[in-house]
Amino acid sequence: MPKKVKPTENGKEEGPVPSKQVKVEAVGGASTLNFDSPGSLFKSLISPIKTETFFKEFWEKKPLLIQRDDPALATYYQSLFRLADLKSLCSQGLYYGRDVNVCRSVSGKKKVLNKDGKVHFLQLRKDFDQKRATIQFHQPQRFKDELWRVQEKLECYFGSLVGSNVYITPAGSQGLPPHYDDVEVFILQLEGEKHWRLYPPTVALACEYSVEYEARLGAPTHEFMLKPGDLLYFPRGTIHQADTPPGLAHSTHVTISTYQNNSWGDFLLDTISGLVFDTAKEDVELRSGIPRQLLMVETSGVATRLSSFLRTLADRLEGTKELLSSDMKKDFVIHRLPPYYVGDGTELSTPGGVLPRLHSTVRLQFRDHIILTVGPDQNRSDEAQEKMVYIYHSLKNRRHTHMMGNEETESHGLRFPFSHVDALKQIWNSSAISVKDLKLTTDEEKENLVLSLWTECLVQVL
Repeated sequence: MPKKVKPTENGKEEGPVPSKQVKVEAVGGASTLNFDSPGSLFKSLISPIKTETFFKEFWEKKPLLIQRDDPALATYYQSLFRLADLKSLCSQGLYYGRDVNVCRSVSGKKKVLNKDGKVHFLQLRKDFDQKRATIQFHQPQRFKDELWRVQEKLECYFGSLVGSNVYITPAGSQGLPPHYDDVEVFILQLEGEKHWRLYPPTVALACEYSVEYEARLGAPTHEFMLKPGDLLYFPRGTIHQADTPPGLAHSTHVTISTYQNNSWGDFLLDTISGLVFDTAKEDVELRSGIPRQLLMVETSGVATRLSSFLRTLADRLEGTKELLSSDMKKDFVIHRLPPYYVGDGTELSTPGGVLPRLHSTVRLQFRDHIILTVGPDQNRSDEAQEKMVYIYHSLKNRRHTHMMGNEETESHGLRFPFSHVDALKQIWNSSAISVKDLKLTTDEEKENLVLSLWTECLVQVL
């Protein structure tokens, strides 16, 4: 079984519980999730496991199973998504492929049973009941407010996109064949029970999805039943399969996933182009031409020359204060969920209160939804291209396109000359600051900077 720890009175942990007794009793206090902050939400999600323990022992390392005897939490989980929700959701204009997949695992292969075009509830329910097909609902946070609330907080916590899929499987059926994913996975059991089998990775921390043939798997390393209120975590690359046993009610679970393309390798690819851009301004060797016909024929000595350049870049990196991020930061902020709100969201699009002036005191708001980054001037392509400070935010992002791939998205934010970077960091690093104390040359620059931020609802006047 995945390691199961049982909290003691002093908060420390005893050794693993035998696999037949894997159970964590409900701990005193509120049994639903704590939304006070991103950190408190994650802490309550994996309770009673300590956050420090999770990241030290389990994150990117091995599965964690938390089985809870907590009726209140089970009821809350069931409210996130139910089979009964499908009828009303289908009336909102769902389409096969985009919003819903109907599938079943047959002889170790995924058989897709989608119809064409719009999803009609009666047909969907017929396939579920008669064909014993699994209903896979893509990105339900677009429609279910509480999942939006959960995933928005988790995106703040991880600093990475957080997607989800709901799987509803009838008794005596399995939706997907054994496979592994390229994401860190948190599974919340919402309705019914599901039988899980996990196998060791063939590719640790895999960076792509792959189906595995069951004949090659051998015996599972972990096998267990998930019940409402239970949580299962496993790292990317973990081979897994799950089925609803015969004789039981249907099973519903939500898979919450994160950290796709969010590795050190991805970050290196993202930042190295900016590092080369900066270094080439001062190093004539990087600006010199490559040998004739290098792109046409293999030329000796290229690897040696590239190694020399990489050493130069490494030396430069040691003294670099501002890394030029090409895409990762921007991609994250323009594709993530907007802040969770109840009502019409006016506070995200219309600045309120008085205009900021030189003697005003201001503070940053929606800090977790704003990214400050440095990059080349995107409006110039000549050799005199200068660094600019870019501020991107997700306040105006559209919830209904979240994690939908080819849906059009746009960036929201501001750009400032690099000379404004210290003043912006003052605002970022202060709980409150007077406009007149900003590190800019003129009072006009100070007022204009803060007014720009206020217009985007990024600062509030105290």
